[in-house]
Amino acid sequence: MKLYPLETGNFKLDGGAMFGVVPKSLWQRTNPADSNNMIDLSMRCLLIEDGDRLILVDTGMGNKQSDKFFGYYYLFGNFTLDTSLANLGFHRDDITDVFLTHLHFDHCGGAIEWNNDKTFYQPAFKNAKFWSNSNHWDWATKPNAREKASFLKENITPIEESGQLNFINHNSTDSIINTSLGFDVLFVDGHTEKQMLPMLKYQDKTLVFMADLLPTTGHIPLPYVMGYDTRPLLTIQEKEKFLKIAANQNYYLFLEHDCKTELCTVKDTEKGVRLNQTFKFSEIFN
Repeated sequence: MKLYPLETGNFKLDGGAMFGVVPKSLWQRTNPADSNNMIDLSMRCLLIEDGDRLILVDTGMGNKQSDKFFGYYYLFGNFTLDTSLANLGFHRDDITDVFLTHLHFDHCGGAIEWNNDKTFYQPAFKNAKFWSNSNHWDWATKPNAREKASFLKENITPIEESGQLNFINHNSTDSIINTSLGFDVLFVDGHTEKQMLPMLKYQDKTLVFMADLLPTTGHIPLPYVMGYDTRPLLTIQEKEKFLKIAANQNYYLFLEHDCKTELCTVKDTEKGVRLNQTFKFSEIFN
């Protein structure tokens, strides 16, 4: 197995929305805001090369939306999914599996693209299986009012229509299950129903793709929960349980949305679990 961090672009969101009830005077210490109160975020994906499989975890926002849509999110930087793949010697047609942690547009938008004459949407990875789970799929295709703006039909419906949709089975009460993809999955429900976090054993270490359970290092303290979360009190419980284990077992946490930090570890302190160290991916894994 070989792992690669994959940058697909950067964007901005309102800092208050990203930190919920936490005052700006506190959250801006780790995530400074611009004059419009926006903070910088990444859309960092993970590429897993494992034998004859090339698995992409999340896809970023993609490029099919309108200029007006993208204008809300202040895209910046030169990263794209295609250029990042090319830099590693890959093409999107090489991808065999696309694993979607959840179906919010900044995680799955790149899964679907326009056809050449912009008359219909099609999978951006024509040779890949797309992986979700049935509970989350139902949640996303029948969205609640709170999340409706994040679950876009053009990102979701074409996956099912393509015949490339597959579900991770989750028929037990266990929060962690084995999958056929070569890694375990941790299910969490605070941010959205049945978000899936890949947990990989790699080079004698445990790497966890944090998605939106832990967007940035600034979200490590328990009350620092996004205003976007549908069940914030549950997020706090899930974070507390997970971070205690991560500290005790020295997990390496792969951060999808932190512009500055690819990996971090956490530690137990008198004030609870806190940031321990930050790393570039290449400093830990080769």
